[in-house]
Amino acid sequence: MEVRYTKHFLNKLEDVFSETDYQLRYEKGTFKSGYCLLRENRIAIVNRYYTTEGKINCLIEILKSIQFDTSTLGEKNQKLYLSLLQTEIEL
Repeated sequence: MEVRYTKHFLNKLEDVFSETDYQLRYEKGTFKSGYCLLRENRIAIVNRYYTTEGKINCLIEILKSIQFDTSTLGEKNQKLYLSLLQTEIEL
């Protein structure tokens, strides 16, 4: 899958997050990787000052690293998630 670095694609990724049991927040911070993942609390925090491209890369990286029940995803979001798992991100 080709990753498009647009606001619309960012909204799609945020929609996938909304159907997981993780809470996505944009906060200011000096995260070395651009995000912070609090696994016990199921919170993903992304640096709010990142560009759209940076936010998209962070969300894809987080989605690949967390474990959640994919049956909670809708049909469109499940297809998007499965294609994201096969996507390589160029940093």
